[in-house]
Amino acid sequence: MSPCKDRLAISALTLLLAVNSVAPASAADEPPALDIAGAMRASFKDKKQATLARLEQDETQRLCSAPGGALSPADASRIVEINRATLAGPSDGVYLGDHTAGERVAMTGSGLQWNDDPTKPNGGNCYACHEMAAKELAYGTLGPSLKHYGKLRGASPQMLEYTWNKIYNSNALVPCSLMPRFGHQRILTEQQMKDVMAYLFAKDSPVNQ
Repeated sequence: MSPCKDRLAISALTLLLAVNSVAPASAADEPPALDIAGAMRASFKDKKQATLARLEQDETQRLCSAPGGALSPADASRIVEINRATLAGPSDGVYLGDHTAGERVAMTGSGLQWNDDPTKPNGGNCYACHEMAAKELAYGTLGPSLKHYGKLRGASPQMLEYTWNKIYNSNALVPCSLMPRFGHQRILTEQQMKDVMAYLFAKDSPVNQ
């Protein structure tokens, strides 16, 4: 399973929505069915670690890429069910690592592309979607602000488990979440996830200042 598939699924859904939003003038003018999978396979090619395997969708991605964009309650429940089954806590039961290392993971966007070194760890690229530390001025707004995350929420066992699960596999909590499934798809290692957790929760982390 390729960690790049979630983003490709979103791209396919966007293309399908664009096509379906344009109604034909008449039945006679209706275009033939669009072969999205065929078009994508014709456009991509293997290049180092970025292989055509990234185009193969799992059940979650197929359901979330369905034409029309409407997710039925049954499909939403199915997505949560199959992704909850993938959840795994830290092997030693310890959720928090080094917040300094976690900051590097959050700020690093490299990894998984054909021109990245596969022997080096991937980045989480968290700032592409979230505000985190107040000192960082460049951040995305696709996801909610995480500034003062631990300071506002505390570090109860329940909150630690919830946050870990959200990072590990966001679709276990929100069907068709745009957040990558960092643990389930092995984008980040267990230690990297612990470090990001510390970045969110540690009292002396820049996030909580």
